[in-house]
Amino acid sequence: MLARISRGVGLAVRSGAAPLVLGLRWGTQRVGGEAAAELPAPRWGLSLGSKAVLDEFFLATELVAAPLVPLPERRRLGREISRALSLYAARNWLENPRRYHPAPPLLEGGRQDDVGLPWARYRHLRFESGYAPHRGEPGRARWLAYEPNRTAHAWILEHRGAPRPWLVCVPGYRMGSPTVDFAGFRARWLHRELGLNLAIPVLPFHGPRRVGRRSGDGFLTGDFVDTLHAQAQAVWDVRRLLGWLRARRAARVGLHGLSLGGYTSALVAALEPDLDCVIVGIPPADFSRLLRSHLSPLGVSAARRLGFTLDRIEKLLRVVSPLALAPRVPRERRFLYAGLADRIASHDHAHELWLHWGRPRAAWYQGSHVSFVWEEEVRKLVLEALSACGMLRSAC
Repeated sequence: MLARISRGVGLAVRSGAAPLVLGLRWGTQRVGGEAAAELPAPRWGLSLGSKAVLDEFFLATELVAAPLVPLPERRRLGREISRALSLYAARNWLENPRRYHPAPPLLEGGRQDDVGLPWARYRHLRFESGYAPHRGEPGRARWLAYEPNRTAHAWILEHRGAPRPWLVCVPGYRMGSPTVDFAGFRARWLHRELGLNLAIPVLPFHGPRRVGRRSGDGFLTGDFVDTLHAQAQAVWDVRRLLGWLRARRAARVGLHGLSLGGYTSALVAALEPDLDCVIVGIPPADFSRLLRSHLSPLGVSAARRLGFTLDRIEKLLRVVSPLALAPRVPRERRFLYAGLADRIASHDHAHELWLHWGRPRAAWYQGSHVSFVWEEEVRKLVLEALSACGMLRSAC
């Protein structure tokens, strides 16, 4: 009954907004095959149905406010994708995406400002990102012209006294402000109760780095070349932050990513072998699949007429896909959680990443994308991961 109510709400909000965005559709996402056989089934009822409705309303706000790529820009995008694919093939980046991601230089200096909270003080770290698309890459000049995005930011919560473990918390799409980021990661619990130091980077195009009206505009709004550079820069900036922490003689360093931050963290785990713990929550695993699940046949047909197909987009984004690279962090240090009623990045994304990661410890909770923040199974999984990786023993 509640499943039908949730689907009805979703249908209503999508139907009202659909004319705005060229046929986007957010119908019920059915997960079948291996994932359906291996994972627990959603237990539909008042609780789970309500959580799914929250996802639907979030998606409705995205529909109503989504900036559309103008027609001339879509034609430009088609040309850029063709040029990028030729370049990536010539440089062997499609076959070996690891070569696409050079190690960033050590972060030295940066500006830190103290900010007060009712329960703690944090520092606002700013530093020059230093990221630039490779020479010759399509979209390089446009990307470098996004001036606010050239400065990287992070929120730092650090205990005084002896060195403690650091947990780098990578936020999700539309996050990027201290209030939202601290709430999403339960920063008070992690910092005050568990005794960890926290570093929360701001993703490209988010928070103080935004170039659009809302935090995140431009990252996942249809310009796939910009999406590629945004994701490459996200990885670059997180790796620079990790190097900064290691230079400060961090006792241990772990990584915890949410949603888009989970995707980013999974990609970082394929490039950085020295992480003590990696926790990925509610992750999309494949941007092109995410697009396929939300785009109508009309949208697919329109994209094809403009010179690019979903297969070409998938090939383009391979250089920033965590599924195209083997993880370098050992399996026993990898953890994952996902909601069984997730309407934004359905749990088949997390399942595929889980398989790619060799079936590490995972929590499949009876909830949605938005509900992760109060799910007890998520809290238990995070606590188990931190304990198993020695992050908490070192904090004492």
